[in-house]
Amino acid sequence: MKLVSTPEAAARLARTIVSDIALYNLDKIHEGIKNDTLFDVLKKEIREGEDLYKSRVVPEILKKTNFFNRALVDIMIKRHGGVDSKIW
Repeated sequence: MKLVSTPEAAARLARTIVSDIALYNLDKIHEGIKNDTLFDVLKKEIREGEDLYKSRVVPEILKKTNFFNRALVDIMIKRHGGVDSKIW
């Protein structure tokens, strides 16, 4: 398998992986935001997603970027800003 070797493709891959995690774990996302436990509730899924991302992207891009973490914030947190929570 050819590794992702451009920043644009790496960012797309990160967003795709995190979008899939979010799609299949919407209830957990809402629960985690509401109780300020998002990263605990989705620890296993996030780790698996990050491992997949890292296995598909060249090391040079991994060292210089934080696309996966940015996708977590953009997709799992920002998109669910309407969830009632004590964290905002």
